[in-house]
Amino acid sequence: MKRSGIIEVALGVLLVSGLAGVWQLQKKIDVQRQALQEERDELVLRSPKLIKRMSLEYAPLVGALYWTRTVQYYGEKHRLQQIRQGNLELLWPLLDITTTLDPNLIVAYRFGSTFLSDAPPRGAGDPDHAVELLRRGVIANPDYWRLYQDMGNVYYFDKKDYARASEAFAEGAKNPQAAIWMKVMAAKIAAEGESLETSYFLWRDIYQTAQEPQIKKNAELHLRLVKVDLDLRELNRLADEYERRTGRRATKMSELVQAGLLSQLPGDPDGYPYVLGEGGKAELNLYSPMLEEKLMNK
Repeated sequence: MKRSGIIEVALGVLLVSGLAGVWQLQKKIDVQRQALQEERDELVLRSPKLIKRMSLEYAPLVGALYWTRTVQYYGEKHRLQQIRQGNLELLWPLLDITTTLDPNLIVAYRFGSTFLSDAPPRGAGDPDHAVELLRRGVIANPDYWRLYQDMGNVYYFDKKDYARASEAFAEGAKNPQAAIWMKVMAAKIAAEGESLETSYFLWRDIYQTAQEPQIKKNAELHLRLVKVDLDLRELNRLADEYERRTGRRATKMSELVQAGLLSQLPGDPDGYPYVLGEGGKAELNLYSPMLEEKLMNK
Protein backbone atom coordinates (compact mmCIF):
# COMPACT_ATOMS: atom_id res chain seq x y z
CA MET A 1 0.00 0.00 0.00
CA LYS A 2 1.21 3.45 -0.84
CA ARG A 3 2.19 5.80 1.96
CA SER A 4 -0.69 8.17 1.11
CA GLY A 5 -3.17 5.30 1.39
CA ILE A 6 -1.83 4.27 4.79
CA ILE A 7 -2.18 7.85 6.02
CA GLU A 8 -5.80 8.01 4.75
CA VAL A 9 -6.68 4.76 6.55
CA ALA A 10 -5.04 5.96 9.76
CA LEU A 11 -6.92 9.26 9.60
CA GLY A 12 -10.16 7.39 9.01
CA VAL A 13 -9.57 5.19 12.07
CA LEU A 14 -8.73 8.25 14.19
CA LEU A 15 -11.85 10.05 12.96
CA VAL A 16 -14.14 7.11 13.80
CA SER A 17 -12.45 6.70 17.21
CA GLY A 18 -12.83 10.39 17.86
CA LEU A 19 -16.51 10.40 16.98
CA ALA A 20 -17.08 7.37 19.20
CA GLY A 21 -15.27 9.12 22.03
CA VAL A 22 -17.37 12.27 21.58
CA TRP A 23 -20.54 10.17 21.57
CA GLN A 24 -19.54 8.39 24.77
CA LEU A 25 -18.66 11.71 26.41
CA GLN A 26 -21.98 13.24 25.41
CA LYS A 27 -23.78 10.19 26.73
CA LYS A 28 -22.06 10.57 30.11
CA ILE A 29 -22.90 14.28 30.17
CA ASP A 30 -26.56 13.55 29.45
CA VAL A 31 -26.71 10.91 32.19
CA GLN A 32 -25.07 13.25 34.71
CA ARG A 33 -27.34 16.12 33.72
CA GLN A 34 -30.41 13.91 34.15
CA ALA A 35 -29.15 12.66 37.52
CA LEU A 36 -28.52 16.21 38.70
CA GLN A 37 -31.99 17.28 37.55
CA GLU A 38 -33.62 14.36 39.34
CA GLU A 39 -31.58 15.05 42.48
CA ARG A 40 -32.52 18.72 42.36
CA ASP A 41 -36.19 17.82 41.93
CA GLU A 42 -35.99 15.34 44.78
CA LEU A 43 -34.41 17.86 47.14
CA VAL A 44 -36.87 20.59 46.29
CA LEU A 45 -40.06 18.61 45.88
CA ARG A 46 -39.84 16.75 49.19
CA SER A 47 -39.55 19.83 51.40
CA PRO A 48 -42.86 21.76 51.33
CA LYS A 49 -42.54 23.05 54.91
CA LEU A 50 -39.00 24.27 54.27
CA ILE A 51 -40.12 26.05 51.10
CA LYS A 52 -42.93 27.71 53.03
CA ARG A 53 -40.53 28.97 55.70
CA MET A 54 -38.22 30.31 53.02
CA SER A 55 -41.11 32.00 51.21
CA LEU A 56 -42.03 34.10 54.27
CA GLU A 57 -45.04 36.34 53.54
CA TYR A 58 -44.83 35.48 49.84
CA ALA A 59 -45.94 31.86 50.41
CA PRO A 60 -49.33 32.27 48.61
CA LEU A 61 -47.57 33.79 45.59
CA VAL A 62 -45.03 30.97 45.50
CA GLY A 63 -47.93 28.53 45.90
CA ALA A 64 -49.57 29.99 42.79
CA LEU A 65 -46.29 29.54 40.91
CA TYR A 66 -46.10 25.90 42.00
CA TRP A 67 -49.70 25.38 40.91
CA THR A 68 -48.77 26.74 37.49
CA ARG A 69 -45.84 24.33 37.42
CA THR A 70 -48.20 21.46 38.36
CA VAL A 71 -50.56 22.25 35.48
CA GLN A 72 -47.63 22.56 33.08
CA TYR A 73 -46.20 19.23 34.26
CA TYR A 74 -49.55 17.47 33.85
CA GLY A 75 -50.22 19.14 30.48
CA GLU A 76 -46.78 18.29 29.14
CA LYS A 77 -47.20 14.63 30.05
CA HIS A 78 -50.49 14.65 28.14
CA ARG A 79 -48.96 16.44 25.17
CA LEU A 80 -46.18 13.87 24.94
CA GLN A 81 -48.63 11.03 25.65
CA GLN A 82 -46.40 9.82 28.47
CA ILE A 83 -49.07 9.19 31.10
CA ARG A 84 -49.18 5.62 32.33
CA GLN A 85 -49.34 3.91 35.71
CA GLY A 86 -46.64 5.38 37.96
CA ASN A 87 -45.44 7.93 35.37
CA LEU A 88 -46.77 11.02 37.15
CA GLU A 89 -44.55 10.59 40.17
CA LEU A 90 -44.00 14.34 40.64
CA LEU A 91 -47.72 15.18 40.66
CA TRP A 92 -48.40 14.51 44.34
CA PRO A 93 -45.20 16.24 45.59
CA LEU A 94 -46.05 19.31 43.50
CA LEU A 95 -49.59 19.41 44.87
CA ASP A 96 -48.26 18.83 48.39
CA ILE A 97 -46.04 21.90 48.07
CA THR A 98 -48.73 24.00 46.40
CA THR A 99 -51.34 23.44 49.10
CA THR A 100 -48.81 23.74 51.93
CA LEU A 101 -47.79 27.15 50.61
CA ASP A 102 -51.39 28.27 50.06
CA PRO A 103 -53.98 26.17 51.94
CA ASN A 104 -56.77 28.32 50.48
CA LEU A 105 -55.98 27.73 46.81
CA ILE A 106 -59.26 25.96 45.99
CA VAL A 107 -58.39 25.29 42.36
CA ALA A 108 -55.41 23.15 43.42
CA TYR A 109 -57.61 20.88 45.51
CA ARG A 110 -60.41 20.57 42.96
CA PHE A 111 -58.41 20.03 39.78
CA GLY A 112 -55.44 18.45 41.51
CA SER A 113 -57.61 15.69 42.97
CA THR A 114 -58.94 14.96 39.48
CA PHE A 115 -55.41 14.79 38.04
CA LEU A 116 -54.51 12.33 40.79
CA SER A 117 -57.61 10.13 40.85
CA ASP A 118 -58.27 9.60 37.14
CA ALA A 119 -56.97 6.31 35.80
CA PRO A 120 -54.19 6.36 33.16
CA PRO A 121 -53.96 7.57 30.46
CA ARG A 122 -55.94 10.55 31.79
CA GLY A 123 -54.42 10.77 35.27
CA ALA A 124 -52.13 9.24 37.86
CA GLY A 125 -54.53 6.51 39.02
CA ASP A 126 -53.86 7.53 42.64
CA PRO A 127 -57.26 8.05 44.35
CA ASP A 128 -55.78 7.63 47.83
CA HIS A 129 -53.66 10.77 47.46
CA ALA A 130 -56.65 12.50 45.87
CA VAL A 131 -58.69 11.84 49.03
CA GLU A 132 -55.78 12.99 51.20
CA LEU A 133 -55.54 16.22 49.21
CA LEU A 134 -59.28 16.87 49.50
CA ARG A 135 -59.31 16.14 53.24
CA ARG A 136 -56.57 18.73 53.60
CA GLY A 137 -58.67 21.14 51.58
CA VAL A 138 -61.76 20.54 53.73
CA ILE A 139 -59.79 21.25 56.92
CA ALA A 140 -58.42 24.51 55.51
CA ASN A 141 -61.68 25.53 53.79
CA PRO A 142 -64.57 23.99 55.78
CA ASP A 143 -67.20 26.28 54.23
CA TYR A 144 -66.47 25.31 50.63
CA TRP A 145 -68.98 22.50 50.06
CA ARG A 146 -67.76 21.58 46.57
CA LEU A 147 -64.72 19.87 48.12
CA TYR A 148 -67.07 17.36 49.75
CA GLN A 149 -68.65 16.79 46.34
CA ASP A 150 -65.21 16.16 44.83
CA MET A 151 -64.38 13.73 47.63
CA GLY A 152 -67.67 11.93 47.05
CA ASN A 153 -66.87 11.71 43.35
CA VAL A 154 -63.47 10.13 44.02
CA TYR A 155 -65.00 7.55 46.37
CA TYR A 156 -67.83 6.88 43.91
CA PHE A 157 -66.03 6.75 40.56
CA ASP A 158 -62.47 5.73 41.42
CA LYS A 159 -62.51 3.85 44.73
CA LYS A 160 -65.99 2.29 44.31
CA ASP A 161 -66.52 2.89 48.03
CA TYR A 162 -70.19 3.85 48.00
CA ALA A 163 -70.59 4.08 51.78
CA ARG A 164 -67.86 6.71 52.04
CA ALA A 165 -69.15 8.45 48.92
CA SER A 166 -72.55 8.76 50.56
CA GLU A 167 -70.94 10.07 53.75
CA ALA A 168 -69.02 12.74 51.82
CA PHE A 169 -72.13 13.98 50.03
CA ALA A 170 -74.10 13.95 53.29
CA GLU A 171 -71.42 15.93 55.12
CA GLY A 172 -71.25 18.50 52.34
CA ALA A 173 -75.05 18.77 52.33
CA LYS A 174 -74.90 20.17 55.89
CA ASN A 175 -73.56 23.42 54.47
CA PRO A 176 -76.53 25.78 53.98
CA GLN A 177 -74.97 26.96 50.70
CA ALA A 178 -74.73 23.43 49.27
CA ALA A 179 -76.88 22.39 46.32
CA ILE A 180 -80.01 20.50 47.37
CA TRP A 181 -79.02 17.51 45.27
CA MET A 182 -76.06 16.78 47.59
CA LYS A 183 -78.49 15.33 50.15
CA VAL A 184 -80.33 13.47 47.38
CA MET A 185 -77.09 11.94 46.12
CA ALA A 186 -76.13 10.87 49.66
CA ALA A 187 -79.41 8.99 50.04
CA LYS A 188 -79.43 7.55 46.50
CA ILE A 189 -75.87 6.22 46.69
CA ALA A 190 -76.46 4.80 50.17
CA ALA A 191 -79.51 2.92 48.85
CA GLU A 192 -78.34 1.87 45.38
CA GLY A 193 -74.54 2.13 45.23
CA GLU A 194 -73.53 2.79 41.63
CA SER A 195 -76.19 3.47 38.99
CA LEU A 196 -76.07 4.83 35.46
CA GLU A 197 -78.44 7.67 36.32
CA THR A 198 -76.31 8.77 39.27
CA SER A 199 -73.12 8.56 37.21
CA TYR A 200 -74.67 10.63 34.43
CA PHE A 201 -75.86 13.29 36.87
CA LEU A 202 -72.46 13.61 38.56
CA TRP A 203 -70.50 13.75 35.30
CA ARG A 204 -72.92 16.34 33.93
CA ASP A 205 -72.36 18.55 36.97
CA ILE A 206 -68.58 18.20 36.60
CA TYR A 207 -68.87 19.12 32.91
CA GLN A 208 -71.06 22.14 33.61
CA THR A 209 -68.91 23.53 36.44
CA ALA A 210 -65.37 22.65 35.31
CA GLN A 211 -63.15 25.47 34.08
CA GLU A 212 -60.03 23.43 33.33
CA PRO A 213 -60.32 22.29 29.64
CA GLN A 214 -58.79 18.87 30.30
CA ILE A 215 -61.28 18.13 33.09
CA LYS A 216 -64.19 19.36 30.98
CA LYS A 217 -63.07 17.15 28.10
CA ASN A 218 -62.74 14.16 30.43
CA ALA A 219 -66.25 14.73 31.84
CA GLU A 220 -67.66 15.02 28.31
CA LEU A 221 -66.10 11.67 27.37
CA HIS A 222 -67.63 9.98 30.42
CA LEU A 223 -71.01 11.54 29.68
CA ARG A 224 -70.90 10.06 26.18
CA LEU A 225 -69.97 6.62 27.54
CA VAL A 226 -72.68 6.64 30.20
CA LYS A 227 -75.20 7.80 27.57
CA VAL A 228 -74.29 4.75 25.47
CA ASP A 229 -74.83 2.45 28.46
CA LEU A 230 -78.21 4.06 29.16
CA ASP A 231 -79.21 3.68 25.50
CA LEU A 232 -78.14 0.03 25.34
CA ARG A 233 -80.01 -0.78 28.52
CA GLU A 234 -83.22 0.77 27.17
CA LEU A 235 -82.85 -0.94 23.78
CA ASN A 236 -82.39 -4.31 25.47
CA ARG A 237 -85.53 -3.64 27.50
CA LEU A 238 -87.43 -2.99 24.27
CA ALA A 239 -85.94 -6.12 22.67
CA ASP A 240 -87.17 -8.12 25.67
CA GLU A 241 -90.64 -6.63 25.19
CA TYR A 242 -90.56 -7.57 21.49
CA GLU A 243 -89.68 -11.15 22.42
CA ARG A 244 -92.57 -11.31 24.89
CA ARG A 245 -94.99 -10.11 22.22
CA THR A 246 -93.80 -12.24 19.32
CA GLY A 247 -92.22 -15.26 20.97
CA ARG A 248 -88.90 -14.70 19.21
CA ARG A 249 -85.91 -12.41 19.55
CA ALA A 250 -85.48 -9.59 17.03
CA THR A 251 -82.35 -9.76 14.92
CA LYS A 252 -82.54 -6.26 13.43
CA MET A 253 -83.26 -2.90 15.02
CA SER A 254 -85.75 -2.20 12.23
CA GLU A 255 -88.00 -4.93 13.63
CA LEU A 256 -88.43 -2.91 16.83
CA VAL A 257 -89.36 0.10 14.70
CA GLN A 258 -91.92 -1.91 12.71
CA ALA A 259 -93.43 -3.21 15.95
CA GLY A 260 -93.94 0.37 17.15
CA LEU A 261 -91.47 0.04 20.02
CA LEU A 262 -89.17 2.64 18.43
CA SER A 263 -90.12 5.65 16.34
CA GLN A 264 -86.89 5.49 14.34
CA LEU A 265 -83.55 3.73 14.20
CA PRO A 266 -81.61 4.92 17.29
CA GLY A 267 -78.06 6.25 17.06
CA ASP A 268 -75.16 6.71 19.47
CA PRO A 269 -73.73 10.15 20.41
CA ASP A 270 -71.75 10.20 17.14
CA GLY A 271 -74.84 9.38 15.08
CA TYR A 272 -73.95 5.77 14.21
CA PRO A 273 -76.98 3.46 14.45
CA TYR A 274 -77.04 0.89 17.22
CA VAL A 275 -77.36 -2.75 16.09
CA LEU A 276 -78.64 -6.00 17.52
CA GLY A 277 -75.76 -8.41 17.85
CA GLU A 278 -75.38 -11.98 19.02
CA GLY A 279 -78.41 -13.18 20.94
CA GLY A 280 -80.37 -10.10 19.91
CA LYS A 281 -78.52 -7.86 22.39
CA ALA A 282 -78.06 -4.18 21.59
CA GLU A 283 -74.51 -3.17 20.66
CA LEU A 284 -72.51 -0.30 19.27
CA ASN A 285 -71.97 -0.22 15.53
CA LEU A 286 -68.59 -1.69 14.54
CA TYR A 287 -67.88 1.49 12.56
CA SER A 288 -68.62 3.83 15.47
CA PRO A 289 -65.67 5.68 17.10
CA MET A 290 -67.55 5.17 20.37
CA LEU A 291 -66.64 1.47 20.28
CA GLU A 292 -62.92 2.24 20.65
CA GLU A 293 -63.64 4.81 23.38
CA LYS A 294 -65.67 2.27 25.30
CA LEU A 295 -63.03 -0.46 25.00
CA MET A 296 -60.28 1.94 26.15
CA ASN A 297 -62.26 3.04 29.21
CA LYS A 298 -63.37 -0.31 30.57
